Amino acid sequence: MTKLKAILVDHPLIQHKLSIMRDLTTPTSKFRQLLREISLLLAYEVCRDLETELVDIRTPLETMSAPKLEGKKLCFISILRAGNGLLDGMLDLVPPARVGHVGLYRDPKTLIPVEYYLKLPEKIEDRLCIAVDPMLATGNSAAAAVQRIKDAGAKRIKFVCLLAAPEGIEAFSDSHPDVTIYTAAIDRKLNDHGYILPGLGDAGDRMYGTK
Repeated sequence: MTKLKAILVDHPLIQHKLSIMRDLTTPTSKFRQLLREISLLLAYEVCRDLETELVDIRTPLETMSAPKLEGKKLCFISILRAGNGLLDGMLDLVPPARVGHVGLYRDPKTLIPVEYYLKLPEKIEDRLCIAVDPMLATGNSAAAAVQRIKDAGAKRIKFVCLLAAPEGIEAFSDSHPDVTIYTAAIDRKLNDHGYILPGLGDAGDRMYGTK
């Protein structure tokens, strides 16, 4: 069995906001706002090891060597549709980042992911790619999306989610042992329909007010 590679981001502010999101009575507008806020905090953690280089700048008082991000701009890749909820907050933190999209939906009977859209930035092989999707349930959709990103040439990939099930972490790690998972919570298990327990329901439906 592959060793699970998941980093739990358990900052108190994240946990507080996540608890409100889980609540059945939290309205759609509040759910979206909290997801955006949490995604910014998650982005701060996932970008902790970005490489920097020293460049010469001039302050109002003198010249100095100061650190700036090195290399190609990083790339956030949203796994549609729910991934867009995490994407917005991350772009608040890193506005110059490039953005890609992978469109997948999970067949309700087989739980197998079906691709319907793919659009990624150029020179993806030179960028750190951060794939985002609020829920890592069975892990099938996330694993399929990351495989498509790899097929496009990406070499450095991280995966960020709001909630993860142990089954999803294991399946994803088996498929992509080189990709680290960042999550705000690891819940108990999946139910018979592939939903995370205790979870927060369907993230896409709660974001957009659909069923």
